[in-house]
Amino acid sequence: MAAFGVTAGIHPIREDIAFHYLHPLSPAELSGAPDTRYSSLQVTGDTVLRFGFVEGDALVEARRAIFDPQNPDETLGFRDNGSKAETLAIVLNEAELKLAMGDAGEDGVRGLMQHSGASVVVVKRGPRGATVFAAGCIVDVPTYAGDSVFKIGSGDVFSAVFAQRWGEANEAPVVAADTASRAVSRYVETRNTQVDISQLAAAASRKPPDPASKIYLAAPFFTLAQRWMVEEARRCLLTLGANVFSPIHDVGSQGDASYIAKRDLEGLEQCAVVLALVDGEDAGTLFEVGHARRHGIPVVALAESPRPESLTMLQGTGCSIVSDFSTALYQAVWETAR
Repeated sequence: MAAFGVTAGIHPIREDIAFHYLHPLSPAELSGAPDTRYSSLQVTGDTVLRFGFVEGDALVEARRAIFDPQNPDETLGFRDNGSKAETLAIVLNEAELKLAMGDAGEDGVRGLMQHSGASVVVVKRGPRGATVFAAGCIVDVPTYAGDSVFKIGSGDVFSAVFAQRWGEANEAPVVAADTASRAVSRYVETRNTQVDISQLAAAASRKPPDPASKIYLAAPFFTLAQRWMVEEARRCLLTLGANVFSPIHDVGSQGDASYIAKRDLEGLEQCAVVLALVDGEDAGTLFEVGHARRHGIPVVALAESPRPESLTMLQGTGCSIVSDFSTALYQAVWETAR
């Protein structure tokens, strides 16, 4: 940190605290949390970015403070420990806002602002970008294009860049949030936390996904491992705000082959995009991919361990082939914007 001109104040703790993820979109599993929290850190500065953290707290006094609570239990608590800020911005995700306020929309933000005294609230909305609430205005900030999506740590990057641009560079909240969104697109693609603001201007924004458009989840579900993948993909898509048609959930497995095939294909033809889990080369999944392409429906194919020769028809018919689970889900959600 010294190489970047940063002076670190080190406060050792006894515990080894860690978060574990099965994949980048899975819930975090916390290990090593202390039984009792440490005394609050004392932080004074012109601009202070305060994160919620497991082992303690921070008592902040700042001209401009940016608070990223990290969990719903701390969302309302910036001033509860005596922290002070002339101007407060809260940066949080949709799930944190909903759990803290019971509403992830405008009413939830109004309640948060009234309770906390924040003059700026930025709500991160995953594949739909972010929404900035400030000075009586509500402005949506888009996501920006990237070829892959590694989500772990992206929220921290967003908050850090927003804090620097709004707190130190005095950019307007919407401009600062837009810069932060551009920086996140670079991070989730490269996993590089170093941000060069001058390189972000060329980033191409994505159109917001259409929550009314359905994603067809094409996948085998005949073994425990296959069924788990279907359940996890569906859960993650719903968490991302997608509208999902899953044959095993929406049609089921009861009935003869002609009944199931007819209902499945009727559902597919009403969808805007197909997300296909093609490992194992299940005949039904590949048939659904071909049916989708015949009807001009885009296909995102998750192929984590394919045989190269098995991808020929998918590549030749314009399917988007992805080897990473979270990237495939994000691309499927973004495809609904077409």
